Amino acid sequence: MVSVLQNIAIDCADAYELALFWSAVTGSPLHPSDERGDPEIDVMLPEGPLLHFNQVPEAKSSKNRLHLCLRPTTSREEEVERLLSLGATLAADLRKPDGTGWAVLADPEGNEFCVLRGDADHAAAPS
Repeated sequence: MVSVLQNIAIDCADAYELALFWSAVTGSPLHPSDERGDPEIDVMLPEGPLLHFNQVPEAKSSKNRLHLCLRPTTSREEEVERLLSLGATLAADLRKPDGTGWAVLADPEGNEFCVLRGDADHAAAPS
């Protein structure tokens, strides 16, 4: 007997607005029945669990104990720039001169997530 991962729940101040940000990040739609003002909103990822945004009264107060790691289909640098233009902020730059490492970004409510090397970075890396 096992458990199946249904969703990744993210507490937030504005479920709809944060879900819109993550919808743009992932290119995945909101659940068709979700509307502005709903206290719970789902982003329908094509594979795996949903991203579930749950509106809560308290603000984020410390570093996430769990975070998402994104692997872009383009390069890491292109994806970091795209995500910054969507409203993310750079929280920590752990990219190294040799191209390894990652960037830690924060979504509009301050939830940290990582951007790893992308498919294009791996294709361009010397063997």
